[in-house]
Amino acid sequence: MDKRTFMRRTLRAAGALLGAAALQLAAPASASAHAEDKVTLLSNWYAQAEHGGFYQAVATGIYKKYGMDVTIKMGGPQVNNMQILVAGQADFSMGYDFTVMKGVEQGLPLVTVGTSFQSDLQGMMTHDDVSSLGGLKNKTILVAGSGQASWWPWLKSKYGYSDAQSKAYTFNLQPFFADPNIAQQAYPSSELFQADKAGMKSKFFLFARDGYPPYGTTIITLQKTVAAKPDLVQRFVKATAEGWKSYLQDPAPANALIKQDNKNMSDEQLAYAVAKLKELQVVTGGDAAKYGIGVMTDERWKQTYDVMVATGLLKAGTDYRKAYTTQFVKDMKVMP
Repeated sequence: MDKRTFMRRTLRAAGALLGAAALQLAAPASASAHAEDKVTLLSNWYAQAEHGGFYQAVATGIYKKYGMDVTIKMGGPQVNNMQILVAGQADFSMGYDFTVMKGVEQGLPLVTVGTSFQSDLQGMMTHDDVSSLGGLKNKTILVAGSGQASWWPWLKSKYGYSDAQSKAYTFNLQPFFADPNIAQQAYPSSELFQADKAGMKSKFFLFARDGYPPYGTTIITLQKTVAAKPDLVQRFVKATAEGWKSYLQDPAPANALIKQDNKNMSDEQLAYAVAKLKELQVVTGGDAAKYGIGVMTDERWKQTYDVMVATGLLKAGTDYRKAYTTQFVKDMKVMP
């Protein structure tokens, strides 16, 4: 090999080594610049269609599109979401207006940053002879403990019902099946589905249609998260809204993940629940039809505050404005 050829090969080898070194030096900076934020979301119950928008944003990569690696931890009856959130063991939680307002009254640093549903999905399941939510004066009404601390005081006040009419709801539908004089609390995708499966004719009255003001399956975080990471909150809220829009168009990706987390969830019940979400327009109706999925308004929060104070569930003068912010949803406009 002559000297000139040797020098050319040596220079090429040196260039290759320098190039590789440059790539190695550049790689960590590039990876760091594009690293996904790891986010933990705590659900408010076992995985179900009512969580579909969140699961859809995971399944279809919507969260990743917004630079987040989101893990959904499934909640349940023994899980204290607010305690876990305040302890810093989750970044966001699915929640409920009454819970957050009560938490603010007690000094907890909670804040609602968006919503899934324009109304709570809670309602009343009755037999065929009932024509309205106001037609239960001579009925026995089954109410769970959570209902006693939320919608039951509102319903009593609105229609003049009494505690003497109420009995404990144990999440067993046999009393309703056996007694035509019983009405009971219900969710359209749960108790109503079970009644339909059993061949029992029933009616369902969504409380929101009679003026019950809370939102449903809201997005909660800590006040310090809003202050320190507003960009992350904005991305999470918008990606979730897009997840809900996608879920209603094609729920299959999310449903596959929901069934992985909740082995008791069937395709039939998921399909039934999605149909009810569309029928009731809880994601796309109300203010969402005009301003976009996930939107909240000051007026609605004031209505919820007024109901809680009037029914003795919240101390008058509680700074309810700490319980929510519209900054992340007011201009988001993820239109249905």
